[in-house]
Amino acid sequence: MITTTSEAGGYRTRFDNGHGSAIADTPHDKDGGRDGFGPHELIEAALATCMNMTARMVAEARGIALEAVTVTVTLDRSRPDEAVYDYEVELAGTLTDAERRVLRAAIARCPVRKTLARQSVFREKPASDD
Repeated sequence: MITTTSEAGGYRTRFDNGHGSAIADTPHDKDGGRDGFGPHELIEAALATCMNMTARMVAEARGIALEAVTVTVTLDRSRPDEAVYDYEVELAGTLTDAERRVLRAAIARCPVRKTLARQSVFREKPASDD
């Protein structure tokens, strides 16, 4: 669960999961201070971090000598009826082609990607001030 709290200055917003917090904001052209991550960047971050972690977990479980993973995700919202997630993966280490295929297949099935691929439903729960 993530909770957000508005802060002074444009649209600066703190988000917190009970263990850590960070700042989100809008860019200058949307009257923000650009003091943190934009909301769509957080979606990109969720997918990129999940892909990165998944590759490392699979490598560890299978004894693959993966040294590092870099994942870059860009959300293309230019099409009115779909979101397109373009991503690049760099796998560092002395890996065989078969090991690279295993890791790339795991990345393609990461939990956040599966979630984003589903149909979404949004339900508002009554707030305590209602």
